[in-house]
Amino acid sequence: MTPAPIVDRQAALSDRELPAQAALENWVAAVLARFPGETRHEVTVRFVDADEGQALNRDYRGRDKPTNVLSFPFDGPPGIALPLLGDLVLCHPVVEREAAEQSKRLEHHYAHLVVHGMLHLLGHDHLEDEEAEAMEQLERDILADLGIADPYAADHPEQQDDSMDERL
Repeated sequence: MTPAPIVDRQAALSDRELPAQAALENWVAAVLARFPGETRHEVTVRFVDADEGQALNRDYRGRDKPTNVLSFPFDGPPGIALPLLGDLVLCHPVVEREAAEQSKRLEHHYAHLVVHGMLHLLGHDHLEDEEAEAMEQLERDILADLGIADPYAADHPEQQDDSMDERL
C-alpha cells in the first residue's frame, strides 16, 4: 500500500487562486496510486512569481524565461533511503496565462502540471516520441481518475504546446 502523500506547500506569492493543500495532496496521491511499490511519498510544491520562475529556469535549464513547471528530483546519498521524491516549482503567472489562453479551468491546468511534474520526479520523460506518448497517456489516465478532461484532446490548444518542462 502506498503511504499517504506528504506535501510541503510553499507560496512565494500571495494569490487566492493558488491550489489548496487538500487539492495538492489529492493530485499527488492520484499519481502515487499508479505506482503501488513506490515508497517515496514526500514532495515540496512551491508557487513562484515570474522573476523566480525565470531565474530558476535560467540557472537550471539555461532558458532565460519563466516556465510553467520545473521538477527537481531528490538525489539522496547512496545507501540512505529517504521518502523524499523532490520539488515541483510552479510559476503562477505562466500557469494562469496558459489556462486563460487554453480556455481551461485554472485548477485543472494546475492539476495537469502537478501530475506532469510528479511523473518527472518518478523518472518519466518525454524526450523521445515513444516516451512522450507513454507519459501523456499516463497523464490522461491519472487526470481521468480525478474527473479532469484530456488536456491533449484535439479541442484543447495545448495539444501543440511544448512548454512542459523536463525534469532537472
